[in-house]
Amino acid sequence: MSTLTTPAPGTAAAPLRIGPHTVAPPVVLAPMAGITNAPFRTLCREFSGGKGLFVSEMITTRALVERNEKTTQLIHFDATETPRSIQLYGVDPLTVGKAVRMIAEEGLADHIDLNFGCPVPKVTRKGGGSALPYKRNLLRAIVREAVTGAGDLPVTMKMRKGIDDDHLTFLDAGRIAVEEGVAAIALHGRTTAQHYGGTADWDAIARLKEHVPEIPVLGNGDIWSAEDALRMVRDTGCDGVVVGRGCLGRPWLFADLVAAFEGRTDAYVRPALREVADVMVRHATLLGEWIGDEARGVIDFRKHVAWYLKGFAVGSEMRKRLAITSSLAALRAGLDELDLDQPWPAGADGPRGRTSGNNRVVLPDGWLKDPYDCAGVGEEAELDTSGG
Repeated sequence: MSTLTTPAPGTAAAPLRIGPHTVAPPVVLAPMAGITNAPFRTLCREFSGGKGLFVSEMITTRALVERNEKTTQLIHFDATETPRSIQLYGVDPLTVGKAVRMIAEEGLADHIDLNFGCPVPKVTRKGGGSALPYKRNLLRAIVREAVTGAGDLPVTMKMRKGIDDDHLTFLDAGRIAVEEGVAAIALHGRTTAQHYGGTADWDAIARLKEHVPEIPVLGNGDIWSAEDALRMVRDTGCDGVVVGRGCLGRPWLFADLVAAFEGRTDAYVRPALREVADVMVRHATLLGEWIGDEARGVIDFRKHVAWYLKGFAVGSEMRKRLAITSSLAALRAGLDELDLDQPWPAGADGPRGRTSGNNRVVLPDGWLKDPYDCAGVGEEAELDTSGG
C-alpha cells in the first residue's frame, strides 16, 4: 500500500510512497509515445537531481511477451535509473498477466503503470487506453491479473475522466483500483473526446481524491509551470503531480518542480538560448547513442526542435533548416548562427504540444451498449507494437 501524508501549508511536500519506493518530491514524468525514451528520461532526471519518478513510453503487453525487437529497446533503462518504471498497455487480461509476470520474474523493472488514459484512435478502436475503463469487469480483470502477477512490484494506473461527459468512469475505476490492490492512481482531468483540448478539469481530481482516500491520487493536465503544480496540489488535495506536455523541449522543468516542492521558488531555471542550444545538442547526442546511429538520432530529435525554440527570436527559415538536420555537426552549426545571448523569453512557460480537442472517439462496435459485458475482447485486440 502506498501512503502519503499531506504537508502543512507553506512547507515542503511530503514524499510519495509507491510500494518500497519513495518519490520525493511527488513528481512524475508522464509516459509519452516517442518522447519519454531513455535519452529524454536521462535529461529530465539530470535536471531533477535524480528526484522524482520517470516513466517509460507505452509498452504493449503482446509485443513484450513476444519479445518484439523494438519493444526490447524501449524497455532499456540507464544504469542510473532507479526505480525503473514501465508503463504497460493491454486489453486482454491473460496477456497483461503474462507480461507483468515476465517483468517481475526477469527483473525488467521496479514499478509497473497500467495505461488506461491513451485517447488515440488506434488504441481506443481496440477497446484499449481510455476506452477500456468503461467496461468495468474487463478493467477489474486486467488490474487483478497485473497486481497478482507483479508479486512485490507495485502497480499503479493512469486514466482519464471517461469517454465523454455522458460516459464518465473515473470514480468507478478508482474504486476498482482500490479493491484490486493498485498502489496509486493518476487522473488526467480530460475525457477521451477532449483529447488534449480545452481545460483540464481539476475538480475531477479533487473528487477522485475524496472518493478513494485509501491510496494516493496524482493529478495530471495543464501543468505548464512549477507554480501550476503547486496550485494543483493545493486546490485538489492530490498527493502529487504527473507532468506531460509541459516539459516538451523543457526538461529543466523538473528542476523547477523539485525546487517548488522543496520551497525554493527563487531557484527556477530560466536558461538563455545558449544553454538551451547545449541541451538540444546533448539530447540529439543521447538519442544517437541510444539508437546506435548518429543520423537516426538527429532525425528522431527533429520533432523536439520547435518545442525547445518556443518563444525565441529564430527566423522561420532557420527553424525549417534545424528541423531537417541529420548530423550533430549540422545541428550545432545552425544553432551557433543564432543570437545565443537571448534570455529566456516571456511567455515560453505556457502550453506546448498537442492542443487538439473535440475529436470523435473511435470505439469497437457496440462498445457503449453495456458497461459490464466484455465479450469479444481478447488477445486479438492487443496491439503488436509499443510506443503508442
